Amino acid sequence: MNFPGVLPSPLQAIGGTPVVRLRRVVPAGAAEVLVKIEGGNPTGSYKDRMALAMIEGAERRGELTPGRRVVEFTGGSTGSSLAFVCAVKGYPLSVVSSDAFSPEKLRTMRAFGADLTVVPSDGGRVTPDLFDRMRAEVERVVERDGAFWTDQFNNTDALDGYTALGQEIVDQAGAVDAFCGAVGTGGMLTGVAAVLRAAGEVRVVALEPATSPVLTKGTNGPHTVEGTATGAVPPLLRSGGYDQALAIDEPEARELALRLVREEGVFAGTSSALNVLGAIQVGQELGAGHTVVTVAADTGLKYLAGSLFA
Repeated sequence: MNFPGVLPSPLQAIGGTPVVRLRRVVPAGAAEVLVKIEGGNPTGSYKDRMALAMIEGAERRGELTPGRRVVEFTGGSTGSSLAFVCAVKGYPLSVVSSDAFSPEKLRTMRAFGADLTVVPSDGGRVTPDLFDRMRAEVERVVERDGAFWTDQFNNTDALDGYTALGQEIVDQAGAVDAFCGAVGTGGMLTGVAAVLRAAGEVRVVALEPATSPVLTKGTNGPHTVEGTATGAVPPLLRSGGYDQALAIDEPEARELALRLVREEGVFAGTSSALNVLGAIQVGQELGAGHTVVTVAADTGLKYLAGSLFA
């Protein structure tokens, strides 16, 4: 039967998220701050875009064939997104993550049927050595099972998913003066920036927590902003891919997360609040008459077990 308006697959529900204008948390005299609400994706994260792009890229090249296991290490959202995509497509999935990341994300991976390995953290903090230990677990799965490693930090297929995000911003907001985004794999900032720059002149600003200022100071450190600052400059953050880097205060971002949900109705996590705080700072520098865009990377529903909204 034909059902007009009905999607043939849940995978086609990825994307098409709204952009909203912030009204109350932006100081007077600053530029307009617009936020792309990526919590509207099926698993509540923009990583759905990346997960689908990586899996379908591997399928096109013949690297991923029916029944082959997929594996990745992740701070949570990528694992949830891969678990969703692999469940729909029928691939077995092994995910390596850590107790440094929200239990909601870990439970989501298991709910979609992923085999999950949890690597202990240093007191719940995100540290560079944590990623080294997770990567070692992935290498064991690859060797044992012949699994396909999506390798999100090096996989250029991810950019295909994020260029679609950038095109949506152009279609929804038109020409903008600046775009801000926190750096994890660097794929989102790189993919979106390429589209925005093709549409006009735009300042691209990379954001990171001030406690791990790799881009701004060349040093790293522990932090609790999930999905960001792995302790090194990621390969997908191409040379010249951004114009400026800003280190953002994590406690101030956490306070803003509560203001965003209570004053703006934007329910998102710590990295999203870091994005908005960075966008506000850039907006204050640019001043009235300009427009800054950023992304609410995921839904606040992923952070209810922690202290963010307590």
